Amino acid sequence: MNKQYSNHLSNQTSPYLLQHQDNPVKWYPWGQEAFSLAKAENKPIFLSIGYSTCHWCHVMAHECFEDEEVAAFLNENFVSIKVDKEERPDIDSTYMNVCISLTGSGGWPMTVIMDASGRPFFAGTYFPKHRRYGMPGLLDILNAIHDKWTNERDSLLTSAQTIVTHINAKGDHSRQTERSAETLVNQGIAFLQSTFDQKYGGFGSAPKFPSPHNLLFLMKAYQAMGNKSCLAMVEKTLMPMAKGGIFDHIGFGFSRYSTDEKWLAPHFEKMLYDNALLVMAYTQAFEITKDPIHQNIVKKTLDYIAREMTATNGGFYSAQDADSDGIEGKYYVFSPDEIISVLGAKDGEAFCKLYDITEEGNFEGQSIPNQIHIAKPSDQLSHLLPALYDYRKTRNALHKDDKILTSWNALMIAALCDAAIVFEHQPYLDAAIAASNFIQHNLCDGTQLFASFRDGKRTDLGFIDDYAFYIYSLIKLYNATLTPDYLRRAQALMDKAISDFYDHEHGGFYLYGNQSEALISRPKETYDGAIPSGNSVMAMNLLLLTQLGYDKYQDMLDQQMVFVSTQISDHPAAGSFFLYTLLHKDFPESKITAVLAHPSEKPQVKSMLRGKGLVRILDQETEEYHLLNGQTTFYSCEGHVCHPPTNKP
Repeated sequence: MNKQYSNHLSNQTSPYLLQHQDNPVKWYPWGQEAFSLAKAENKPIFLSIGYSTCHWCHVMAHECFEDEEVAAFLNENFVSIKVDKEERPDIDSTYMNVCISLTGSGGWPMTVIMDASGRPFFAGTYFPKHRRYGMPGLLDILNAIHDKWTNERDSLLTSAQTIVTHINAKGDHSRQTERSAETLVNQGIAFLQSTFDQKYGGFGSAPKFPSPHNLLFLMKAYQAMGNKSCLAMVEKTLMPMAKGGIFDHIGFGFSRYSTDEKWLAPHFEKMLYDNALLVMAYTQAFEITKDPIHQNIVKKTLDYIAREMTATNGGFYSAQDADSDGIEGKYYVFSPDEIISVLGAKDGEAFCKLYDITEEGNFEGQSIPNQIHIAKPSDQLSHLLPALYDYRKTRNALHKDDKILTSWNALMIAALCDAAIVFEHQPYLDAAIAASNFIQHNLCDGTQLFASFRDGKRTDLGFIDDYAFYIYSLIKLYNATLTPDYLRRAQALMDKAISDFYDHEHGGFYLYGNQSEALISRPKETYDGAIPSGNSVMAMNLLLLTQLGYDKYQDMLDQQMVFVSTQISDHPAAGSFFLYTLLHKDFPESKITAVLAHPSEKPQVKSMLRGKGLVRILDQETEEYHLLNGQTTFYSCEGHVCHPPTNKP
């Protein structure tokens, strides 16, 4: 990169924005300075949204934003703004809705052109510099829009207002066509069955995403309703993923998705949230099936998180790149000669056979290590992995996005708590506690959450995902430790979220709070994407808090269940985490709901009940709860029936 250029991104903390600080394009971060300049100079705004580990963002940057001809045209005729979608999900969601409405699809990099008020009149995703394979070139688009801005501006501005009106009408959440929980669950199962790949597992065709929240829902459906086909779909998906190239057999952890149907060739970036949700899914699968392969995948994935994605302060980094030296997947692929040069002839040939590393290759002339060709994943040659892991690190560099996001960290905390309980492994719980402490000290100010932390600085006010996922993780931490402070913090953050995000007129939680910057629309996300929607997770949080005895949330829970049920009624499977919540509500597990411990027995009682389900440890007698016979007393429920108090756990 030519270092003679400079723009307005050099003082940013986002790794994505810093990747563009030396572009010849005069980028601005999102903010008043850029919008005021556009207004003063009567220029449209060129908005580019992406993230630091995005392969096609890198490609467009190299083809367009590092190009002097493109930069000169943008600098002369537009005000250019760069946004990191992971730091500003509110901006990303708002303009992604625009992109999908205008083009029928979305993705990153996202390209939006709008007026100085933020009203868009053009949107798309990746564009090459010049027209190619029927794809319009960015220079052609910019020239056409500049011509229209100069000669037909009123029609562009009219179009922009029409788009904003349409987006806000589309986001009207006042309709009420609620369907029963049973109907939603059954329709969700039926849809997943209809799209299930019987040969390789997963749902739909290539590209194929893990979608762990689908698997969590199906496992809960099996547990609650005895639907064996649900568990069969889960096992048929988890096993091929464990064998495929989507799982990194050398350094462990999962890539974001598979570009083919059999999980062989991934899009090589690794995201924290995918690995957190997959740990949850494999952990729950082990709990049901006791298959040690599931436990092994959890162990390896969490080893990867500890080794490569954990900061010294306890937080978790966001992602690792797909590209090395500008080539996608270069870090991860091998040739037989390389393997033999590192391991020697005998071990190298054995390794190549077990991991399908061949002369012809399985990915652009090279080989992605995988075990698709064998029945079950094998650790037969695991003692050879450290040498290849060390060699791979010296061979290519791999960019890491080292910002720490509250929402994604919270998902990993929850996953670690699940694994700590199921596998009775204290280091997992220690890691969860350390990450929670990091959030508390660096991303909290009282009950105000912040979205992102990097280089000693925290960024924007938190979004609903930050509150939803962190509350969820605090409840999980309480369950794993029975430390009351986690529950108190969860309740305080829930109250803050209701105050700042809840729509008391139509129900549901907005994506950004009433103290945040107002955009052209204020979305409420109810469909799951790569991660569960904030509204689905808030429904689960309200349910768990009411099950723990916080009756003040009962009305809010009822409203939230109606709201999300209504919003996903046209496509229930797109809200699978909410369906998971519905099953938790309608098929509650047998549990001890409260324990009034005799003071002398409280430490032993807590030790006995940690991780045994939702348990509320009471400090003193209340109107509802009394010591029976002056001894520790257990109050338990099974299904929807509560039993008489007893001194016997």
